[in-house]
Amino acid sequence: MDQKLANPAPLGLMGFGMTTVLLNIHNAGFFPLSAMVLAMGLCYGGLAQVIAGIMEFKKGNTFGLTAFTSYGFFWLSLVALLVMPKLGWTEATPHGYMAWYLVMWGVFTFFMFLGTLKSNTVIKFIFFSLTVLFFLLAARDFTGSETIGTIAGYEGIVCGASAIYLAMAEVLNEVYGRTVLPIG
Repeated sequence: MDQKLANPAPLGLMGFGMTTVLLNIHNAGFFPLSAMVLAMGLCYGGLAQVIAGIMEFKKGNTFGLTAFTSYGFFWLSLVALLVMPKLGWTEATPHGYMAWYLVMWGVFTFFMFLGTLKSNTVIKFIFFSLTVLFFLLAARDFTGSETIGTIAGYEGIVCGASAIYLAMAEVLNEVYGRTVLPIG
């Protein structure tokens, strides 16, 4: 008997989207970095996305597996980069090094964006805007420009909100058996 598997993408998209919005509200200058963002990075941005990626593996979705597990581990590694120096486990990462970390994630995300070109409009937008976000954050760390950091924050809020939209569109469209929120 074939059992229908649930779609894990909304879980991964919400973990990514909500955590990205919260971090980028900080990057835009609205509040300081706090335990709230770090906890979201560990639990929802990190762990929930890794779980969603493993579930995508079970469904045979290589793109979903790669995206959700990679970005889940991005969040876990980002939290580690921020917390380990506070615990005295290592020195803080210099801005120039952090910029290269963000460049590498931007390159990865650009190639993942290419993998969305046969998909819906919203997923293309998410990956394109995430590519831009990583390169803006890298530029901020290379230059030390607060202005670039603020622009990145606003751009990241839009990116994260688009992931939240897609997650809710996929849930509501499935629940109602029709297009409630279009995804193009």
